[in-house]
Amino acid sequence: MNPIVIVVIVVTLLAVLLIVALSMRSRQSEEIEERLGIYAQPSSLIQLSEELEREERERQKKEKEKSVLVKAADKAVGETKWGQGARAQLARADLKLTVGEYFMLHIVSVIGMAFLSLFLLFPLQPVQAIIAAGIGFFLPRLYVARKQSQRLKKFEQQLPDLLSMWVNSLRAGYSVLQALEAISREMPEPTSTEIQRVVREVQLGIPMEQALDHMLERVPSAELDLCFTAVNIQREVGGNLAEILEVIGHTIRERIKLFGEIRVLTAQGRITGWLISALPIILGVLLSIINWNYMRNLFTNPGCGWPMLAVGAFMIVAGMAAIQRIVSIDI
Repeated sequence: MNPIVIVVIVVTLLAVLLIVALSMRSRQSEEIEERLGIYAQPSSLIQLSEELEREERERQKKEKEKSVLVKAADKAVGETKWGQGARAQLARADLKLTVGEYFMLHIVSVIGMAFLSLFLLFPLQPVQAIIAAGIGFFLPRLYVARKQSQRLKKFEQQLPDLLSMWVNSLRAGYSVLQALEAISREMPEPTSTEIQRVVREVQLGIPMEQALDHMLERVPSAELDLCFTAVNIQREVGGNLAEILEVIGHTIRERIKLFGEIRVLTAQGRITGWLISALPIILGVLLSIINWNYMRNLFTNPGCGWPMLAVGAFMIVAGMAAIQRIVSIDI
């Protein structure tokens, strides 16, 4: 294929990706700060009403600024089962994307990977283009899943400090809601944002139990579920909530300590798994550099070489998954 045509295709694809990425930036940093400010405790009901009205005006303004494609995607998939699941995933990852933007990101990723395979990696090979498109479909999901995992891990690391601050606030005479307000001001992200959402929902008239359940949906942590269960039981039957939370906090600290010790003991197994999985790839690259004629058939023979590569890649992934499953110990 003419190199000029390839360059034009690549430049066009990059331009499309850039335009879509810029259109998806629906919230800038200053706008995020303003929205988070609404989660704080207002000084009066009038101020709360004014802040809610201002937020609604901002939301309507952003709706007008959306592209036609994003609006169409929001309307098409927003209320479907896939859209509801995507909305929950984005909330858990705390990504400032709408369902329509997330859907468009899937489409761009699929088209981009297909073009990359069809015109650069495997010229005019439709089978490889279909496989690449399938990989592109899962790339946004993998990114969102990774963001969810990172955010949940960070929250669970902050949970013992959250409980300590909660216990101290209750012993100082604060109510449960006042203690949560103090936590939302003092704790770092993502804990502060999640607690601010709980406080705001309670201020708007949502029952405390329901607001805590909403937070648990955004942060699916077993330790957090245990804490909220204790809070809900205490609100029903009474009891010393500070003492209960102190015991739970001690248990969580010991669990984190034990988990760290287990990770140290299983570090050799994890490193061995990564090395064994990377060894065939490293050897393949070295052999390709040393003697390309010897390795060429693997990449140029669709009848024999490509199936061997596919089977080899599958076995590497399966072996790595098995090793990680063995060294992963639940507490």
